[in-house]
Amino acid sequence: MTIRAQVAGVGHYLPERIVPNAEFEQTLDTSDEWIRTRSGIERRHFAAEGQATSDLASRAAEAALADAGLQPSDIDALIVATSTPDLTFPSVATMVQAKLGMQTGFAFDVQAVCAGFVYALTNANALITSGTARRVMVIGAETFSRILDWQDRATCVLFGDGAGALILEAQEAAGTPQDRGILAVDLHSDGRYRDLLYVDGGVSTNSIGHLRMEGKEVFRHAVSKLAATAEAALEKAGLGASDIDWVVPHQANIRIIAGTAKKLGLPMEKVVVTVQDHGNTSAASIPLALSVAKSEGKFSPGDLVVTEAIGGGLAWGAVALRW
Repeated sequence: MTIRAQVAGVGHYLPERIVPNAEFEQTLDTSDEWIRTRSGIERRHFAAEGQATSDLASRAAEAALADAGLQPSDIDALIVATSTPDLTFPSVATMVQAKLGMQTGFAFDVQAVCAGFVYALTNANALITSGTARRVMVIGAETFSRILDWQDRATCVLFGDGAGALILEAQEAAGTPQDRGILAVDLHSDGRYRDLLYVDGGVSTNSIGHLRMEGKEVFRHAVSKLAATAEAALEKAGLGASDIDWVVPHQANIRIIAGTAKKLGLPMEKVVVTVQDHGNTSAASIPLALSVAKSEGKFSPGDLVVTEAIGGGLAWGAVALRW
């Protein structure tokens, strides 16, 4: 028998403030049509003043626990993927642990920007398959509105705040591609491309920075790398693109999403798309999309779901799992 990390529950949380594209027309040389045409984004959510990443993450965690019918004490480990922590330290994960009243287990953060949730899922899978933990909660949470340059129309209109959570639990399986749970993962990074997407400040440079991006170059890398990593994860699982029931991609840009689907030979009907409502929520985008899709009844038990993401680093990867 093989131990698989199976999905036990999902949940998400979005801040109350909804910001439509039209709001940017008041301060920038932009328009709703310009933003929609280039990104597919129609609106996004921004955290309220005083609302931190750990607050969003905790609400998503509570929703995932309710969906799974579990209590905080049932969780052995908690991983938060974020690039916008409340503080330099301690980790957001330990803050969430405290907010949930979870006094057992362990918690830590993962930072791989938009690919953070895929990296965190990979860590959670390793903890479960190694026997280190039985149940692991993985959260993607961001308050990117805190690091945006509001004069840069090429970037500030693209991002939003939010959080999504997923609980994995160990279950015995046959060890075949038909098993439920995580079947294979594929991770990559290449630091040569760090200047394509980064924040120009940080603790060790003693400066406060803003997000900077070379959009055309990121787009060029994204489509090819996302399709390739999805195919690699499927190959490791002994499956192919024709086996996919759903792709849940990083919600960065509708053109990237559509381009990746085309490269995989998949119709858009098999792609979960939420970018129009959330914008790019970085590490939160995949778990947000998973939770929304489940709430809409899209997934059936046994469906093959592939998630893939790329972010600053560059860092990218994919996870193939059976729902």
